[in-house]
Amino acid sequence: MKVIGLTGGIASGKTTVSDILKGHGAVIIDADKISRKIFIKDSPVYKEVVKEFGNSVLKGDGEIDRKKLGNIVFNDYNKLKKLNEITHPVIIEDIKEKIEKERSIGKEKAVILDAALLIESKLYEIVDEVWLIVVDTKTQIDRLMERDKLSYEDAANRIKSQMPIEDKMKHADFLINNCRDINTLKKQIDLFWERFALK
Repeated sequence: MKVIGLTGGIASGKTTVSDILKGHGAVIIDADKISRKIFIKDSPVYKEVVKEFGNSVLKGDGEIDRKKLGNIVFNDYNKLKKLNEITHPVIIEDIKEKIEKERSIGKEKAVILDAALLIESKLYEIVDEVWLIVVDTKTQIDRLMERDKLSYEDAANRIKSQMPIEDKMKHADFLINNCRDINTLKKQIDLFWERFALK
């Protein structure tokens, strides 16, 4: 079994690429789904986040409003750093457990770790290959504005808060260009998978 780390900037198309790879038979470990799970009400992470950021980040039902929290941390580097210090150790531990579980089963040919912060969190150390999705900044901003209903400024700030794509490239084994249409993307992934499957 091979573990492939799939990453890219925000709104680069990780979910779309993961869905295509899932269609090829890969098992997907989604770091974003794990991060949502650890925020559930009264969990250790929930308590730490509320303690650090206050009740202003809560919805009416007491659950954490991830959008409100995002608006705070993506406009303040120190607050983003603090949030990452709270959440990353828990997310990384869960990811490692899931990978080890798949290794012990040993049935799957490939496990895809879909993680936006794969490189920043040094998760590239536990994968066999890093596949990096590359998209130009204008396309990234346009997609983010449409997807999350953000202003241009808010979308640009979220992109700026992440590691520059040039730095991510230093850790990438393969690049996936997602600046064009879905059919072009699928052709690339099909070629990647064929190369992988023939190994």
